Amino acid sequence: QVQLVESGGGLVQAGGSLRLSCAASGRVVSFNVMGWYRQAPGKQRELVAKISSVNIPTYGDSVKGRFTISRDNAKNTMYLQMNSLKPEDTAVYYCNLYYLRNFWGQGTQVTVSS
Repeated sequence: QVQLVESGGGLVQAGGSLRLSCAASGRVVSFNVMGWYRQAPGKQRELVAKISSVNIPTYGDSVKGRFTISRDNAKNTMYLQMNSLKPEDTAVYYCNLYYLRNFWGQGTQVTVSS
């Protein structure tokens, strides 16, 4: 089993920045894909960004140029630097790890006020 713990969410004003972290523990293998997804009230969960084990990132269209995903394989930790935040970025952000199956964190709330 793999356990994922997110941290770094909170309340920020529009235009501000936040950095999310996701620490993986348990039976973590290095060859995996990690990512961030988010879900706003009444909406489907959507991809924010994901990153391969060799640091190839993919971003959702709505965050390109504003968010940066990274990972430290030695620490089994993934990060999401979020800049120029907008009210529409408000959501619960979930950490995801895919290796043979999906693993999910419990989520962290990000609220952007206008």
